Amino acid sequence: MAAHWHVREYDVVFAPEAPRRVALVAEDEDQQICGFIVARCGVDEWEIENVVVAPERRRRGIGRELVRMVVRLAGAAASAVLLEVRESNTAARQLYEKLGFVEIGRRPGYYHDPVEDALLLRFSTRKM
Repeated sequence: MAAHWHVREYDVVFAPEAPRRVALVAEDEDQQICGFIVARCGVDEWEIENVVVAPERRRRGIGRELVRMVVRLAGAAASAVLLEVRESNTAARQLYEKLGFVEIGRRPGYYHDPVEDALLLRFSTRKM
């Protein structure tokens, strides 16, 4: 479900001079981290930049709840939430579709290892 970021990429997105972002963390009953989401908070649009759920915890609603929480937070301030997803990531695409995201475009060759298109998805917070 996630793009694999390196530590230096997290350092950049959370630097003091970087655009405002939110990061939400999901923990299990033993307070072990089992997922997280990072979203950039724009003036009128938010963008989900990364969603990670531990492989052994997938298909349990963790990713869904993290995305829902970002959508709720964004709804108070923005008109839309955007994200990109690998075209082949069927599980994530189905999740986003169930939550109300719609495809609005494509970025050819956006992902590497392997090279693949990114689908651009949008959720309108005005219909909430």
